[in-house]
Amino acid sequence: MTSQAAEGPESVVTSRRSKITPEREREFFDAVLEQIRECGYESVTMEGVAASTRCSKSTLYRQWRNKPQFVAAALRANRRVRFAGIDTGSLAEDLRRTARAAGDWSRKDTKLLQALGPAVAQDHELAQALREALVYPEIAALQQMIDRGVARGEIRADHPALEFVPAMLFGVLRIRPVLSGQYADADYLVRFVEATVLPALGLD
Repeated sequence: MTSQAAEGPESVVTSRRSKITPEREREFFDAVLEQIRECGYESVTMEGVAASTRCSKSTLYRQWRNKPQFVAAALRANRRVRFAGIDTGSLAEDLRRTARAAGDWSRKDTKLLQALGPAVAQDHELAQALREALVYPEIAALQQMIDRGVARGEIRADHPALEFVPAMLFGVLRIRPVLSGQYADADYLVRFVEATVLPALGLD
């Protein structure tokens, strides 16, 4: 029995996957997400990503069986907590800072959400990866801000508007391009928070 046979098929797959460095993997992930933003999910192919990154199609297919799996892996690797570290000592000011932070990346992420919309409606793994990358981390950070505000006595834990804060912030990011053809930049989002979110919570 050869050493490869003794290791079994899972070890062989692991060995093959290990040939790609983290830096090269990041290049693949950045390329597929950027192509989705610019061309739409349906227009992106494994062949196109291979050509743009100067690798063989077989290299990608050895790592990821198909496009949905590849894109899901790219989304999970792209996970960022952009609201992390926002803690001003005031819930109202935390929400203003959050709005400004969201405005700094809204164009890039909103384009990705728009491009993936039809696909995530049909693919559970893609939908879950999208939530893990762009939604859950930010909701967790918002909840920490709210919990601190409750602990400081700024707002009641049972205030009925609290559960809708994520929906308000994420909703305006998605809907503004539909309403006006413009992305929600930092100034727009701060004005939105001050005109709608803070009054709903009874904050100044």
